[in-house]
Amino acid sequence: MTQYRCAIVGVSGGRANGHAEAFGHMPRGQLVAISTRTQANLDRFGDKWNVAARFTDYDRMFRDVQPDVVFVNTPPDVRLEVLQSAEDRGIRGLIVEKPLAMQAEDYQELCRFAQSAGLKVAINHQLHFHPRRLQLQAMVRQGAIGTIQEIRASARMNMAYQGTHVLQAIQAFQPSPPQEVHTDLMQGAEGLQVNPRMHLAPDACAARISFADGSHALLQCGVNAPENDPADDRISHHKQIGVTGATGSVHWSMTSWATVIQGHRTSGQHVYHEEDILGQANMSEAMFDWLEDDQAVHPLHLDAALQDFRLMLAMYMSGLSGRPVSMADPPQPNLLEAMRTQLA
Repeated sequence: MTQYRCAIVGVSGGRANGHAEAFGHMPRGQLVAISTRTQANLDRFGDKWNVAARFTDYDRMFRDVQPDVVFVNTPPDVRLEVLQSAEDRGIRGLIVEKPLAMQAEDYQELCRFAQSAGLKVAINHQLHFHPRRLQLQAMVRQGAIGTIQEIRASARMNMAYQGTHVLQAIQAFQPSPPQEVHTDLMQGAEGLQVNPRMHLAPDACAARISFADGSHALLQCGVNAPENDPADDRISHHKQIGVTGATGSVHWSMTSWATVIQGHRTSGQHVYHEEDILGQANMSEAMFDWLEDDQAVHPLHLDAALQDFRLMLAMYMSGLSGRPVSMADPPQPNLLEAMRTQLA
């Protein structure tokens, strides 16, 4: 069995701990090196997870260690430069934190990079690989609820923090491509102010998405989204998705699930952290599969993520114009500044 040498860029935030913990569930993965700009954070993380190779310069880590797979936890405004460095240094695979970009300009630069890049890139939507999500996604794809009619998805954090998670969840259940989006609500400019994490987005969004097969999705993201559990005050723990078909439905949230198949209901609870670590490991193992077999394309590959982000840009364009926007419409430049001005 091939062993894959892995590294992490950016270990000052909490997501890196999830990556490190997941290695305990990866038969083929080993964490061999880490990089972050602040030496104190680097040493704290390295000591906690027993990683000896530590770098404050990720390009030097790529050159000196030559890992097979790199987990990228940087803010979105430096994603492209890390991808380019990895490509130049011959890194084989990257798993990149979301959001992938911030607006049309960096999205288009990433599209150009994707057209010529040789390395394999997946986006860190570990929720896709949660054991319970995998089961529900397979049920829907196999026709257990009949033809999809409606999807309802939401998250309490803004589009930059969790909107891409929600859009990817819709894509995971719905194979039909999106055709048009109509944003019914876009308000609040606090989340558009420049901050260290650069997760810039309106405070609240609500949109209707139409798909080629005639179905539609209703999306809410931000302070307007419903709560999974009013007793849970962690804003990050309120993501959910429900899919209704001709003969049944499925529902997933951070802590629970339910199915209705031809009138028969089943439901249960799960522990999010336990699911999340396994999801992180499953996602990484899927990258190892892709490295071994070009036909085993990772379901969270870069082109799929770019489509999700293109849909988010269309949502913003619809919110600014007050009209439906087709996925065929070209992305509008300077969206962040336009939203700051209009939503202030």
